[in-house]
Amino acid sequence: MSAPSVPQVSQMAANLIGSEIIKLAADINKRIQQGEQIYNFTIGDFDPQVFPIPEALEEKIIQAYRSKQTNYPAANGIEPLRKAVSHFLEKGLGLTYSPDDILISGGGRPLIYAAYMSVVDPGDKIIYPLPSWNNNHYTHLSGGVPVEIETSAANHFMPTADDLKPHIGDATLIALCSPLNPTGTTFSKEALTSVCELVVEENARRAGKQKPVYLLYDQLYWTLTYGETMHHDPVSLVPGVRPYTIYIDGLSKAFAATGVRVGWSAGPPHIIAKMRAILSHIGAWSPKPEQVAAAAFLEDDEAVQSYLETYKAALHQRLEGFYRHFQHLKASGFPVDCIAPQAAIYLTVRIDLRGATTQSGEQLTDMAAVTRYLLQDAGLAIVPFYAFGTGRESPWFRLSVGTCRMEDVDASMEKLGAALRSLQFS
Repeated sequence: MSAPSVPQVSQMAANLIGSEIIKLAADINKRIQQGEQIYNFTIGDFDPQVFPIPEALEEKIIQAYRSKQTNYPAANGIEPLRKAVSHFLEKGLGLTYSPDDILISGGGRPLIYAAYMSVVDPGDKIIYPLPSWNNNHYTHLSGGVPVEIETSAANHFMPTADDLKPHIGDATLIALCSPLNPTGTTFSKEALTSVCELVVEENARRAGKQKPVYLLYDQLYWTLTYGETMHHDPVSLVPGVRPYTIYIDGLSKAFAATGVRVGWSAGPPHIIAKMRAILSHIGAWSPKPEQVAAAAFLEDDEAVQSYLETYKAALHQRLEGFYRHFQHLKASGFPVDCIAPQAAIYLTVRIDLRGATTQSGEQLTDMAAVTRYLLQDAGLAIVPFYAFGTGRESPWFRLSVGTCRMEDVDASMEKLGAALRSLQFS
């Protein structure tokens, strides 16, 4: 009789779920290495050859290294950068946060982790919508209990106050994102106002008898809105929600600077202080040269505006190009659809080929088979929504344009059209 096995790692580590996107990326990279032509629109990142960071920011980073700005930064970020972020938020959103109420970190991820760890005790309930990015993992890391709200295309995959209300009474955190990764959709003014009023009402009910319910608001894509789409944020709409709102923001998506690693959080002073303490033990600081450079860049309103105009136009051109192609395929009778571009670097597309038969006689019985077919026969790599927590039979996908050249739009869609025409639909 063998002895019982002894755990080799913590329960948290043992039960940590791997990334579905990383699994998909491994398959894609293997195919590309074998010589297949794959249009890879999975990654929520940028090709620097297509979307370089602002030249002014690049020059300031180089200057900071040459001037030997390479020692430890302050634990909450250098003061000039916190002042510059305060200026950037007030100019762009009308939000007034003191530099002392702002925390700098190496991108948005450490800040999200620190926010969870600052307010969540093991067993606390955390509400977040599906699809959404990584909230399931942060909930697991913090020992929270997930309360997952399945959203729908009818609301552009954004949760409503009515969705949240049945669960808010014993929740500790509501984690929201707008513009949303993975959908590129946004809260309407009315919908976000209702959510914020719900949070204020709930905290008034608790009135010091129960830990508050906090609102984590990830707005890393807020500069990237298109057409008539407007970005809305909680405190601007409902000032009473300020004591409970933790903003997550940064350079990463706003300026195609994912590798520069400068993120910031603004929020209640007592929460920001605890987040700072947590991150000081982890050492998740943004590199000092990048902080020095970002401080100078964010104060340069003309350079910021000039870059955003060109950058946003290029992203929007790609998103609109894909949107037109999908609308044409839909009008041609194929079972596809998409939501018109609103924000961020993503297009939400629907490709439901279940029940179709391929030229080789294979029937596409489920969405896993559809995803494989798109990759193998259309050379199209996009991320199924199940990678963001939805049911595995959701027919929706995220298409990212951060690495897309303009010529790839027509070429990839022509190949998709050919693959669709080769199918036999029952």
